[in-house]
Amino acid sequence: MTQNLGKSVPEMSGSEQRSLAMASATLGPWRAAAAVGAVGGGVSLLLAALADGLGTQAVTSAVSVALSVFFIVGGAGAALGGRPGARVDRRIQRWSAAHPWRVAAVPAVLMAVCDVVIRQVLGSESFFSSLGDALWHGLVVGGVVGLVGRFGGRRGRDRR
Repeated sequence: MTQNLGKSVPEMSGSEQRSLAMASATLGPWRAAAAVGAVGGGVSLLLAALADGLGTQAVTSAVSVALSVFFIVGGAGAALGGRPGARVDRRIQRWSAAHPWRVAAVPAVLMAVCDVVIRQVLGSESFFSSLGDALWHGLVVGGVVGLVGRFGGRRGRDRR
């Protein structure tokens, strides 16, 4: 048992914490994130095509950028407590506010997994090169989402 603001609460198992992290991640504005990711990927593809021509490397990079933007926008929205006006369980929002890095781990891991798959399917990199790039991109996504959750202005909303 741990002390939490004078109340005794039981510790959660790792499985329960992972479930809460996944539930918190679903709070994000994922439709808007898909639109923003598509725009980011399209701009990346256009710039790469203008610079080097349209090839598999340009397409792979553009899809990777689109995924990064998608997971950053959706994850940051989840870390901030969800879509405006959405009916959200306040307990999940409070847990999310108290554990921003655990919430950030969900889009970070998903980004890394998706990036490895995309680089292996579309690109010509070796598996270990793809894995290294994917881990790096996952760390960036997790870092941005975690920082947004940590410093994203939750103080005023937590007092409800």
